[in-house]
Amino acid sequence: MQPVQHRPGTRALWGAVLTVLVALAALLGAAPASQADTTICETFGTTTVQGRYVVQNNRWGTSATQCISVTDSGFRVTRADGSVPTDGAPKSYPSVYNGCHYTNCSPGTNLPARLSSIASAPSGISFSYVSGAVYDAAYDIWLDPNPRTDGVNRTEIMIWFNRVGSVQPVGSPSGSATVAGRQWQVWSGNNGSNDVLSFVAPSAIDSWNFDVMDFVRQAVSRGLAQDNWYLTSIQAGFEPWQNGAGLAVTSFSSSVNLGGTGGGSGGSSACKVAYGTNVWQGGFTADVTVTNTGSSPVDAWKLAFTLPPGQKVTSAWSAEISPSSGAVKAGGMAYNASIAPGGQVSFGFQGTYDGAFAKPAAFSLNGTSCTTA
Repeated sequence: MQPVQHRPGTRALWGAVLTVLVALAALLGAAPASQADTTICETFGTTTVQGRYVVQNNRWGTSATQCISVTDSGFRVTRADGSVPTDGAPKSYPSVYNGCHYTNCSPGTNLPARLSSIASAPSGISFSYVSGAVYDAAYDIWLDPNPRTDGVNRTEIMIWFNRVGSVQPVGSPSGSATVAGRQWQVWSGNNGSNDVLSFVAPSAIDSWNFDVMDFVRQAVSRGLAQDNWYLTSIQAGFEPWQNGAGLAVTSFSSSVNLGGTGGGSGGSSACKVAYGTNVWQGGFTADVTVTNTGSSPVDAWKLAFTLPPGQKVTSAWSAEISPSSGAVKAGGMAYNASIAPGGQVSFGFQGTYDGAFAKPAAFSLNGTSCTTA
């Protein structure tokens, strides 16, 4: 009797075929199917990407629907209903960030970090733009005197990579500056909650790698932060006023390398002040020379000092001084607004006094303590 030969069933046959197809795909280098993107439509919905950044929908200026599709490298706005007036605040700020935002800190971040402890903060960003919308492509840097992880920080630095439509930064234009090798239009103001220093690109920038600290140093040099303040958050995204579907951050990277000068006390000063006076009964003149002993230029310099009780400034030259008594700040004019490394600037003022005459006890240049000659 012949032994019976068992033929494989249909399921087993298809299993064998599938095995061959998988092996063939691997041989040809076929990639596995990608995981579906995450869609967020909740007002303040968030998720984590790359295990180190937070992406947020952050729809705060309108009740209309906004949705974002989150990828491994960034996000895309897929729905952006409604519009708000272009002479006011935007309707949202969908963004990706490193650091802390209203108690939500990105995984493994070393922010907040004291500015003086940061050696560098390299970052990279790529944007994808659309037509038929009014928006700015914004990169935000947040600074505060305290290492806070919640609420609104004291100073916001905004880098406008692009703007479309009749929108403008907070405040008013305050000149131009070269930062990180690029030319920028500079705006400054206050939005009612915090100071805002904005750098607007003359033309759209699609992608860029740069050091965040180049912009932080601008805020310090303009008196809007100090070396003992903290960097709390680095964010990139869009502020739309009208429409915005299709706008995307296609890549984002941010790291903060510690190893700066530490807390800022006990080290060598970056400035020196010579304060000469000519005094007579009830009046005096002061001739002040400020030397930049650091290795970087000091732009938009402000020299802060406190006049002793009874003293009042009545006139000044080569600088603007405000207020006229008490804790005052002297700032440069258009022709002497920057002090080169190793360079100096001189100004003077006339004043009145009551009682015994005395000189100010201490000086600081854009938040950095100075030695006196």
